Amino acid sequence: MHVHDSVTVVIPHYNAETLDECLASVFEHSDVGLQVLVVDDGDNGLVLQRCLQRFPAVQVLRNKRNVGFSESCNRGLQMAQTPYAILLNDDTRVTSGWLDPLIEAAESEPAVAACQPKLLSPAEEGLFDYSGGAGGYIDAFGFTFCRGRLFASVEHDEGQYDRAVPLFWACGSAIFLRLEAVRQVGLLDLDYFMHFEEIDLCWRLRLAGWRVAAVPASTVFHYGARSLPSDSFYKVYLNHRNNLVVLIKNLPASRLLWLLPVRLLLELVASLQYLLRGRLASTLAPPLGMLWLLSHPLALWRRRRSSRRLVIEEGDQRTDGVYSGSALLSYFLGGRRRSDELIVEAAE
Repeated sequence: MHVHDSVTVVIPHYNAETLDECLASVFEHSDVGLQVLVVDDGDNGLVLQRCLQRFPAVQVLRNKRNVGFSESCNRGLQMAQTPYAILLNDDTRVTSGWLDPLIEAAESEPAVAACQPKLLSPAEEGLFDYSGGAGGYIDAFGFTFCRGRLFASVEHDEGQYDRAVPLFWACGSAIFLRLEAVRQVGLLDLDYFMHFEEIDLCWRLRLAGWRVAAVPASTVFHYGARSLPSDSFYKVYLNHRNNLVVLIKNLPASRLLWLLPVRLLLELVASLQYLLRGRLASTLAPPLGMLWLLSHPLALWRRRRSSRRLVIEEGDQRTDGVYSGSALLSYFLGGRRRSDELIVEAAE
C-alpha cells in the first residue's frame, strides 16, 4: 500500500450537505499522509464549519467571491505541491482501496496524465454514474459517451468494464491528474463555466502526447446533477454550446472543415426534437449555442491557437477511445444501447 503524501485531493465546495459524507469516506479509506484541500466557494458556510470541526486535518482555500467550479478546481491545483492531484466533487463517496490503483496506474505508465475510477450511482445499486460511467469515449462526429452510458441509456455494472483501457476523456467528478502534465498544457479552461472543461483538458493532454486511462479497480460513488438539474435550460445550453467549442478548439482544421457544418445541422435537428417532445425552453438552447459561437470569433480563435500549439503528430493522430462511426445513428437508428457495442474492448 502506498503512503499517500504524493497526492492532494482537491474538493471544490459550495455549501453542499454531502461534503461531510465525502470527507468521511476519504479519511476512512485513505492512508495517513493524504493531503485534502477544500476550495470553498460558499463563504465559509455552516456545512464547511461543521466539517472542519470533525476533520481538522482538512486544509481550506477560501475564494473571495463565488468563482464557480472550474476556477475553484484551478486554484486547488495551483496550490498542490504533490506530484499528483485528484479533483473530487463534494457529492462523491470513495470506497475502500480507491486511491492505490490510481497511483499505481500513473507510476507504472509515465505517459498517463489522467485517469478515472469506476463511477457508480448511489441511487440504484450497481448502476453506473450518468456523468462518467467507467470512463469517457467520443465518436467521429464529436459526440461524447461513457463506458456504461450511451446517451440516455445507463447500464448496470456487471463487470463488463473492469478492464483498464485507454480513454478519450476522464470525468471531472473524480479525475486523477499528473500535475507535471497539467502544468504543461494548462489548467481548466474557465470560459466553459461548467460542462466539457474536463473533456477539453483531456483532449489537450492527448494532443501533447499524454494518455488518459480507465482504472476500474478504483470505485467512487457520485450523486450527480446537484449543481444544475439535468433538464434545466442552462445545463442543456452549456452542453450544446460547449460541445461545439471543444471541437472548434481542438480538432485539426482538415476535420473541422467538414465536421462543423454537419454538427451545426444536427444542432437544428436537436432543437426540433426538443420542440416535438414539448421541451419548449430547451428548443432554444442549440440555436443560442450557435449564436454564441458566431458572436465570439476572436475568443474562439485565441483558444484554438493556444490548444493547437500543443500538438505533436502522435498525439494528434491517436484514436484511443474514439468510435469511428456515429454514436447518434447507432443509438437512435441502430438500436444500440451499450457502449461496448460501439467500441469492442479486447479481453485481457
